[in-house]
Amino acid sequence: QLVSCGDISLISSYEKVENCVYTSTLLRKCGRWGSEVANPKNNCSRWKLTHAERFAADFYITDAKSGKRALVKAGYHTKVVPLIDENVLVTTSRSTDLSSTLKCWLQERNLSSEEAQLIRLEEGYITEGMKLSVIGILSKKNGDFMIFPPREPISTEGTAATVPRAVLLPRAR
Repeated sequence: QLVSCGDISLISSYEKVENCVYTSTLLRKCGRWGSEVANPKNNCSRWKLTHAERFAADFYITDAKSGKRALVKAGYHTKVVPLIDENVLVTTSRSTDLSSTLKCWLQERNLSSEEAQLIRLEEGYITEGMKLSVIGILSKKNGDFMIFPPREPISTEGTAATVPRAVLLPRAR
């Protein structure tokens, strides 16, 4: 299924990628033992999540074979479980000077921009035109197809965990 934006499209937080239906930006700091960095070579082995921004909007998917289109209700007040990987955009070390873009991004969020700290910024998104699979309940309203979160928890393949009342957005390909 091909993704297209609904009434609202999103812009990714750091890279400013437009026409997104889902965005995720994560800031991680290097885990420390006391006052020492976990790895003396400035290669962090444990990253601690310190800030997360995740947003989803209603969007359309279109079946490539039939051309049928369905509205996926993934926006406001909907629980979405994305199965995408965020890309590492920035990793700093003790000797790294932060870019003006990263400093500005941190300041806009009232986050520390100490030069000496070890941080990693990751971002992922689903944009218009990507291929995507969605798991949910298909319904038809006024002749239009819509996909809603399931009423009951579902089990995801390869894991014993269940996902309560959420639209699943498997990894975009």
